[in-house]
Amino acid sequence: MSDKTHFMSRREALKALGVIAGGTSLALAAGANAAQDDTAVRTSKPREMLKLDHPLTAITMGAGRRGYIYGKYGTEYPDQLDIVGVAEPLPNRRAIYSKTHAIPAENQFVTWEHVLERPKFADVVIISMPDHLHHQPCLQALDAGYDVLLEKPIAQSEQECREVLAKTEETGKIVGIAHVLRYAPYFVELRDIVRSGALGKVVSIQHLEPISFRHMNHSYVRGNWHNSKESTPILLGKSCHDLDILRWIIGKPCKRIVAFGRQSFYTEENAPEGSTARCLDCKVEQECAFSALKVYLREGYPIGRLVDGEPETSEGKRAAALNLMRTGNYGRCVFRMDNDQPEHIVTSMEFEGGITANFSMEGLCSYGGRRTRIMGTRGDIVGDMKTFTHADFLTGKKIRWKNTTKDVEGYENSGHGGGDNRFIRDFVEAVYKQDSTVLTSTVKASVESHVMGYRAEKSRLNGTVEDVVM
Repeated sequence: MSDKTHFMSRREALKALGVIAGGTSLALAAGANAAQDDTAVRTSKPREMLKLDHPLTAITMGAGRRGYIYGKYGTEYPDQLDIVGVAEPLPNRRAIYSKTHAIPAENQFVTWEHVLERPKFADVVIISMPDHLHHQPCLQALDAGYDVLLEKPIAQSEQECREVLAKTEETGKIVGIAHVLRYAPYFVELRDIVRSGALGKVVSIQHLEPISFRHMNHSYVRGNWHNSKESTPILLGKSCHDLDILRWIIGKPCKRIVAFGRQSFYTEENAPEGSTARCLDCKVEQECAFSALKVYLREGYPIGRLVDGEPETSEGKRAAALNLMRTGNYGRCVFRMDNDQPEHIVTSMEFEGGITANFSMEGLCSYGGRRTRIMGTRGDIVGDMKTFTHADFLTGKKIRWKNTTKDVEGYENSGHGGGDNRFIRDFVEAVYKQDSTVLTSTVKASVESHVMGYRAEKSRLNGTVEDVVM
């Protein structure tokens, strides 16, 4: 066959390329390489949820966007997960979350400290608070006997990440880090093909994370992560997913890392002539692509992300958003914020065996969604997180893969390419069985990519090439 491209499942693709025989499972082929990595090797074939004789009970600390997503899994699969408590300082958000999950008044708390003042009353704590409230709550929850679902990043420094790892090993509890891309079918398929040997020896990877300018402005210029010292550097807050995926796919430790990038666009010197501190009273806001009025009201970027909870009517949401834009950061000019996050970073890595990887995080894009290119000695892969094409050098065949996995109902509506729901599914199973090997994103597996991120940030700030030492 020539260069004709067609759709085919991964198993069919590997058979066509002669990587596996008709009766040999990919799991066996991948298992032969398991010793090269510190995480469990998983196949990506459909896997049904474990049937439980009772749902796990959980307390959500932080009822924002991520807390909502993890809690939603409990409403979709009540036989798997039951949210029985919440800690959230914003009253309206706390009330709505409590109503959604029928949480009794005695289990509704203002802060995470209030939860841990009580004797243990659930199986799991879900930590989905801001970055600076990951480290200490996790340590104390482990001491209190809880298993923990911990939103990334693990902590605000390399040392704090290592402390969480040490506490996890000391207590023997399950800690699942929300590196949800590991569970997305796209990345699972990529890793399985790499581990099968279909590409030969992997030589290099190029990976791109385009952040749409709306998302960049909302989260990293105006939003909760606009100040790296109060939250975490954007390489950790946004892109530790990507560093983790590179480490996971390659399956060998990163030895050296270097990063370049700086805050160069969202600065006062680039503010349009005639602009003011807030979009609401700016005479040139209609000529500005980054206007809060344009993005949130005229284009409809979700207003619910701006306000405390979800007002019942669209009029109420609009009024609440306008009020917040008058007083809070979401209405400020993006060029006159006190942000310090760079809107573009290029990171280069050298892994064991001379494998190289380049990662670009770009915040001035009209689009989102990761792009991946993997180069090997027998073939290569080009993908965009929805589909990828695998080319074989010897045969000239090109086989295009697209996701058809239906192991979690409604995965198409689950964030991060279906990774959100699959991560929670595996976390629930790991806790129920008390078997951390069910998870690929344990603390031990995830700390290394966090160390890569903190060393890359050190490189970016100091102009150095940094060793990555575990």
